[in-house]
This record gives sequence, structure tokens and C-alpha cells, in this order.
Amino acid sequence: MTTQSHPSATSSSATTPDGEPAGGINRRRVLGGAAVAVAGAAALAACGSDDNSSSSEGTTDASMTNTASGALTDTASVPVGGGVIIEAEKVVVTQPTAGNFKAFSAICTHKGCTVSDVTDGEIICPCHGSKFSVTDGSVINGPATKPLPEEQIMVHDGQVMPA
Repeated sequence: MTTQSHPSATSSSATTPDGEPAGGINRRRVLGGAAVAVAGAAALAACGSDDNSSSSEGTTDASMTNTASGALTDTASVPVGGGVIIEAEKVVVTQPTAGNFKAFSAICTHKGCTVSDVTDGEIICPCHGSKFSVTDGSVINGPATKPLPEEQIMVHDGQVMPA
């Protein structure tokens, strides 16, 4: 019985000038890839910030909840007359008047887009221009005809929490 080997299954003795096998994975490639992965992770971590501060009227990007405390955001991050959109939770937290916090679904009742901005007392949907009140989620300007549903929250120790 004759055994034939496929050309790709045979081993090659070719090496690079530094003595590593040619064309394959070598120690330098593995270590270089690991270094790139570590540098990339560090760069991504540097992009994150716990600073959710914003101007007095507008939107703060609070895209993640504070998982340690379960808070949606802190009260200092919610401008009076404005609000913050918490992307991860699909919630918008507003402060219509000083010390009065409200929360609404961040999903527009017209076509299901996520609202993108809170400015001058209005929650704005970027898809078709619907605007909702920061006070009660009611429609200020269509095409939406239904208000944003209110979400239940509580404020405790400067944190806005889901109820």
C-alpha cells in the first residue's frame, strides 16, 4: 500500500532570518498581537469617563447605568430644563424644574426611534422631528400622536434610581 501526502501537509524547513518558521505563527507575532490587544483595551478604557456633566440646558450622554449602585444617573448630571438619555436603558431622565426629576421611555411613539437630544424643555426624536415635553412626556410637535410613556424612578442620595 502506497501512502501519499498532500503538499500542504508536509512540513517545511524554511525559516526567517531570525530563525523562526517562515509563514506561520511565531512567538513574535503572538507577543506582538497580545501587545496590540492590551494597548487597544487601555485606549478603550481611557475613552470611558465617569464625568456626566453637561451644560445647564441640554442632553448629557449617560449611555450606561451606574452598575455598582444601580443608578440610572446622578442628579448633578441632569440639567434643569433639560435631561439625559440613558442609551443602555432606553430611558430619558429630565429635570423640568430644580429638584423635580422625571423619566420617560427614550423610544419615540411614532416609529420607534430612540430620542437623541433634550434641549429647551423638549425631548427630540431625530427620525421625523417629533418633540415631547420634559415635564410630562406629552407631544409638543408631531408626527407622534402619543406621549412618551413615563418610567418610575426615585431619587436617593443624589442618584436617580429605577423604582
